[in-house]
Amino acid sequence: MRAKPAPINTPEAQDAASRGFSIDAHRLAAPKAAPGLHLVATPIGNLGDITVRALQTLAGVDIVACEDTRITRRLTERYAIAAQLKPYHEHNAEAARPKILEALAQGGSVALVSDAGTPLISDPGFKLVREVCAAGHAVYALPGPSSVLAALSVAALPTDRFFFEGFLPAKSAARKSRLAELARIDATLVMFESGNRVQDTLADLAEIMGAREAAICRELTKLHEEISRAPLSELAREADTLETRGEFVLVIAPPAADAEVLTSDALDGLLREQLAAHSVKDAVAHAVALSGRPRREVYARALELAKDSRGGDGED
Repeated sequence: MRAKPAPINTPEAQDAASRGFSIDAHRLAAPKAAPGLHLVATPIGNLGDITVRALQTLAGVDIVACEDTRITRRLTERYAIAAQLKPYHEHNAEAARPKILEALAQGGSVALVSDAGTPLISDPGFKLVREVCAAGHAVYALPGPSSVLAALSVAALPTDRFFFEGFLPAKSAARKSRLAELARIDATLVMFESGNRVQDTLADLAEIMGAREAAICRELTKLHEEISRAPLSELAREADTLETRGEFVLVIAPPAADAEVLTSDALDGLLREQLAAHSVKDAVAHAVALSGRPRREVYARALELAKDSRGGDGED
């Protein structure tokens, strides 16, 4: 006796039918995702940069946790994915994490995505991954788009060693202090910056790091993508003509191979020469660029020398 075909209107069949995605009007089925947390990289601009594995996972998980459901919905609608989107961001993470952990404890599958790029890069996913691992659940990484790697690939600067800084401090004094520390790192530097601060940051970079080669990467992979490559001093001079709308990644070359850190005696000599002709602020800027020493250290020494030059004993 021939076996009867399984009914197509069972909950299991309906669930399987809803798991899928479309590419160029072709509908493709997606397997149910394995239990655990799936870290899914999403496009940083061009929605065509998504991987097939990422689409299968977004269609196959029970929940997609995302920074902004409106942004992620553009992606799921583009590929006709019927995903259950739940917000997970820095403002609700403390309340949302226990719910995700509960879903995983019940054998569920959850995808974590950021608004753009690879999760955990400048977003709150780290604590979630840590707690998921501590609870003994599986964590899967789905590699894909990253603005850090995209910027490095087009900057035309050394890529054998790089240091990712993320966003710099918003206030100038703190930003300059941090840049002075970064200036001593023997690696290509990669940092994010917002449009409303990028001009000030370029000025501070030029002040601290002089004429190092650099690249400004704006709106990577998007319609108005722009890459500007030049010495920092030149980029800073032309910053007032820069289009500031959009998202920026700055890439700065490492210090020259022959760069040397001045001895204390040499630094004192340099500072005395600069203080004789410039203000303390300008003298320090020149000395930092030429000495290879941190700005904080140079500034403190400049104040001591300026006080001595006025005949004070420093104990008033």
